[in-house]
Formats: sequence, structure tokens, C-alpha cells
Amino acid sequence: MNHYFLIIDLEATCCNQRSIPRHEMEIIEIGAVMLNRQTWEIDAEFQQFIKPVTNPLLTDFCTNLTSISQAQVDVAPHFAEAMSKLTVWMNSYPHYIFCSWGNYDKTQFLQDCKFHHVPYPFGAEHRNIKEEFSEYLGVSHKFGMSQALQHLGMELKGIHHRGIDDARNIAAIYRYMQTTKRS
Repeated sequence: MNHYFLIIDLEATCCNQRSIPRHEMEIIEIGAVMLNRQTWEIDAEFQQFIKPVTNPLLTDFCTNLTSISQAQVDVAPHFAEAMSKLTVWMNSYPHYIFCSWGNYDKTQFLQDCKFHHVPYPFGAEHRNIKEEFSEYLGVSHKFGMSQALQHLGMELKGIHHRGIDDARNIAAIYRYMQTTKRS
């Protein structure tokens, strides 16, 4: 029996000028929460900035989108150290399933783990809450996270496109889905 949903949201280096190809994007923030499957409360949180190496200077677009500053990533650990911290934190919570809004986060983890020669720390199971939300509503439309909150009449808390805040908001959506039966 899995006791937790490990909900993760990542932010990565990005641009609006196509100067950073998709395969060169790197994680710059991991936001994670452990959502307890019995109480539907967040039992713990993890947040870590990461220093990018391929494109060490954040674009203005990236800083404006995420609110993550150059100074924050400059003093952050590199990916391997950040993943070590995440793994220690995750392993203190037994029986979790890795979840995210869409498949982007899983794909980005796989890419960065391969690039940095770090073992992928999650099991084979991954839950795509974005898809589950559409199934919950019985629609084919795929909602963005903020659209989903709006659809449920819930307020977006914190700063959109900040990993830890988005992870908390995704947990709120998932809690709603699990504790409210569709009529």
C-alpha cells in the first residue's frame, strides 16, 4: 500500500527566443510535497534551487516567468548534490508514488539524470495528474494547472511557475479530486 503521493513540480532554464533547445534545458528548482493518502494533508515539503551548467546564465524570460533570480541559482548546489538531498528526503517517507502535472517533470528528470550521470531515483510508476484531472471531469480537454484551479473555483496560492508553490497547488487539486465525488 502506498501511503503518499509525492507531487513534484520542476522549473528549468528556458527562453522565448529558442536559444535554449529543449534537450539543453536544465532543472533550476525542485518543489515537492508529500501528500498523505489517509489525511489528504501535506505532511512534508522539499524545495531546492539547482545551479545550471549548460546555460548558467538565466534568461530574462526565465527569471520573469519563474521569479527565480540569478543569485539564487548561483549559490545553489549542482544537480547531483540536489538529487542526493531529494533522495534522502524522499526515502524518509515510505511507499510513495511520483506524481506531476503532465509528463514534463518525469521527462526532465530522466534527461537531467542521464546528462549528470545520476541514477533516476523514482520507481517505474508515475501518475500524470493532468490526465487524471481530465478523466475526473470526463472531458478530453487538457487543463493547465492554473486553469484547473480556476475550473474548481480554487485560488492559485503563491507564485505560478515556482516549483514549491505549484507543487502545493497541484496537491490541492489532487486532494479535491480524491475527496469529492463528481456528480
